[in-house]
Amino acid sequence: MSFSFTTEPADDDLLAIREGLRAHNLPHLGQIEHQPVACFYQDEQGKKLGGISGAVWGNWLQIDFLWVDSSLQHQGIGGKLLTQVEAYARAQGCHSVLLDTFSFQARPFYEKQGYHCVMTLEDFPRHSNKHFMIKSLVDE
Repeated sequence: MSFSFTTEPADDDLLAIREGLRAHNLPHLGQIEHQPVACFYQDEQGKKLGGISGAVWGNWLQIDFLWVDSSLQHQGIGGKLLTQVEAYARAQGCHSVLLDTFSFQARPFYEKQGYHCVMTLEDFPRHSNKHFMIKSLVDE
């Protein structure tokens, strides 16, 4: 038996950790569906100029990334991307959405969309705050 440490783990090494944890969680969580989702905003040639990605996990939508090209910001595209993925999640039976955003990113934007902050990590990872935000999809 030995320990090994690396700052460059291989994909299959990370997969071994994930699969081991999933096996441990299975008796507690059961077979909860985890479905990746994404929605894109693109020009006439198909070039992606914005997008949102995440996953429906059980009866929650978890948003991982929301991006709009800087030339198109403040035109409502981010809100429309968010609305589209929320509608899909609602149709899949989700009752809530979880996301996180840094203090230099989009907390006011998300608050305008109906999200509220439930936790903040201060000075994370350094000189910024990371806000965890949720929104109910049931009350709409």
